[in-house]
Amino acid sequence: MSLYDRKINSVVDSRAGDHFGDRATEQEFAGSRIAFIKQTYQLLTASLIAATGGAFLGITYIKEASWTLLILEFAMLFGLFFAKNKPNLALILLFGFTFVSGLTLGPVLNMYIGAGMGNVITQAFLMTSVAFAGLTLFAFNTKRDFSAMGKMLFITLIVVVVASLANLFFHSPILQLAIAGVGAILFSAFILYDTQNIIRGAYDSPVLAAVALYLDILNLFISLLQILGVFNSRD
Repeated sequence: MSLYDRKINSVVDSRAGDHFGDRATEQEFAGSRIAFIKQTYQLLTASLIAATGGAFLGITYIKEASWTLLILEFAMLFGLFFAKNKPNLALILLFGFTFVSGLTLGPVLNMYIGAGMGNVITQAFLMTSVAFAGLTLFAFNTKRDFSAMGKMLFITLIVVVVASLANLFFHSPILQLAIAGVGAILFSAFILYDTQNIIRGAYDSPVLAAVALYLDILNLFISLLQILGVFNSRD
């Protein structure tokens, strides 16, 4: 009887050990996921500060769009994906890219300031901030799954890019307004999509996660800036 009890106890102890081991593993996994998310948003905050500094310098010293800066910006962005396994280099490229993107944005902002629409920049910034905060909170708390939107979002992005390139030749304000409207919806959806991917650990590094959100925010800001600019120019 005592031997029988020992066998039962040993099985119970074994199962209990497995149970506590699983709980410990789950806690470690949850802890690492929280650390990843925290680091991502820290990098995003630093990236936005770098971009703001670049935009300030761009407004002050760069009066016309520069192809050199644009090429450098894209080179750093593509370099980020190749440097994802080199943390130090990835950080340099992240902040270099966001700073240069701010410089590139400077002449665009100057155009609005020169047209007497400096208030439009402030409005677009506030709307972007509120939208990002609201969409982030929604993505963290909703039970809806946005991961299936990836293919649809990518196809829509291609359409927006092609339409934007076409409008360089047509110079149509109506088409530009339509592109900006679709862009605002598209990049709002991208914020939901990328935020959920970050929560679920779909990114290899917090640097790539941060740059994904940064691009969503930047493009949402530009889209809102264009929409507000069109409506204010009609006043």
